[in-house]
Amino acid sequence: MPTLQQPVDARQEDSALRRLVTWEIAAISVTLAGLAARIWMASGTFLNPDEALHFRLANQPTLELAYRQSLTASHPPLLTIVLYYWRALGTSELWLRMPLVLAGAVFCWVFYKWLAKAVGEVTGFVGLLFVAFLPPIVRLSAEIRQYALLLVFLGSALYFLGDAFEKKSAGRMVAFSLCLYLAMLSHYSAFWFAIALGIYALFRIFTERIRGNVVVSWVAGQLGGIVLATILYKTHLSRLGLGDSRPVLQGWMSDVFLQRSYFDSTRDHTLAFLIGHSFGVFQYFFGQLIVGDVMGLLFIAGVALLLRGKSFPGLRPRSLALLIVVPFAIACAASMAHVYPYGGTRHMVFLIIPAMAGVSVAIARMPPTNGLRGIMAAALIVVVCLIFGKERRPRMDRADQSQSHMTAAMEFIAKNVNSSDVIFTDYQSDLVIGHYLCGQQIISLETAPAGFEQFSCGSDRVVSRNYKRWWFQADSFGEDWGRLVAEYNLNPGTAVWVFQAEWDADLADELQKDVTEFHDLEVHRFGNNIKMFKLTVGQMVPEFSPNTSGSNGS
Repeated sequence: MPTLQQPVDARQEDSALRRLVTWEIAAISVTLAGLAARIWMASGTFLNPDEALHFRLANQPTLELAYRQSLTASHPPLLTIVLYYWRALGTSELWLRMPLVLAGAVFCWVFYKWLAKAVGEVTGFVGLLFVAFLPPIVRLSAEIRQYALLLVFLGSALYFLGDAFEKKSAGRMVAFSLCLYLAMLSHYSAFWFAIALGIYALFRIFTERIRGNVVVSWVAGQLGGIVLATILYKTHLSRLGLGDSRPVLQGWMSDVFLQRSYFDSTRDHTLAFLIGHSFGVFQYFFGQLIVGDVMGLLFIAGVALLLRGKSFPGLRPRSLALLIVVPFAIACAASMAHVYPYGGTRHMVFLIIPAMAGVSVAIARMPPTNGLRGIMAAALIVVVCLIFGKERRPRMDRADQSQSHMTAAMEFIAKNVNSSDVIFTDYQSDLVIGHYLCGQQIISLETAPAGFEQFSCGSDRVVSRNYKRWWFQADSFGEDWGRLVAEYNLNPGTAVWVFQAEWDADLADELQKDVTEFHDLEVHRFGNNIKMFKLTVGQMVPEFSPNTSGSNGS
């Protein structure tokens, strides 16, 4: 009998190996296709204001100065450090985005490896299709932002954590801790996921009675994470917004940008807020409202399947259920405490891992779905999102963000703006024009009146409102204009070119529409997101309310 069993076992092992290799080849192919999608998305467009800001922070003479500049932003310093060294090899838009493009593709592979090992190859492949091709996820890793770094390090940390428990490996636990530290240095939302991973690890340690060097390594890593979090808080987070009237953990996002993403007991019903904003997370990730709602329901179904556990022989489905639910619970609690936004925004990127895992389990495992049908269903969902999805604001259409429009705008400035003229912008447009007008050179800010920033590119002088005036609004532009003329003592007849290059470059349109004196304003347009018009000191620039005109001139 042993002589007969041995060939049978060998055939079974050979069959399992061939099946594994087939899945690996398919997953590599999808990952490479996801990389190609990201490269396409990252090419051919000019930098948006946030991207230009990240480059300006890193574009410094020394690493020390770059780090100091990073402390003025609301993110940890890792991206700034990466860009500081990366720019030495080139400064084209595609090249500057390439570290994030590569990180996004690596995340796809790591996510597949983790999910396939945790729940099976079919589920892993379904999840891979989502993270590789869903437009919002592709877009996030095709811009100069921290999110691709966050995802690849969180995904790697999760993979090494599971591997460390399975193989009782202290070395892999050290790798887990290092990846978690890098995630924390990429984006502060990693703190929430780190808490979830801590709860998940404790659950496995106690339920599986894990002992020895693995636990010692995990504890040491957790202590190191606490030390790193403390350092980041004391050297950065606690210093943001000093002198402002509101705490840094609330900040300007809760007042303006993401006000509705924070729970407010005077406005929101607790249950309605949590349910509505939870489904909003899925709407954002899938880029389509109806599909997002259906995926939210499938996520709940996936959690229920994991909690039942009957269809996952040899696996630990309840541990996975805990892992994918706890990050959502922590995110909800953070919003309820008014310390972090919750809902359909990019700030929820750390929830991509648990969200896609839960949905993938449901699609791959719910009867009558089998493996092939589950993969076909996932592919169909991606196609629907590609065809019917809609990018959320703030947004620019790809055609309007074409590099050709920025090239035309810079050529117009070179031909029409004289050395005696002033280019006046809001802060986000200042970031963009500085990047292109100065040819990606280091920008040295000059002494400016309070509330303003200024710099020069050759003979061109750029003056902007500071970061507290992130964008120009028509109903307050009269005040901005008056302060510019007064603070800079501009002589009558001085030409001022008002420049906007941003998500909502609407100032000129609103002035033309709502102010009688500006109905005939000549606006130079380069697509829908780059606009310029000329004003002359001494002409009437009224302060007004929409659809009315005033008479206050400068």
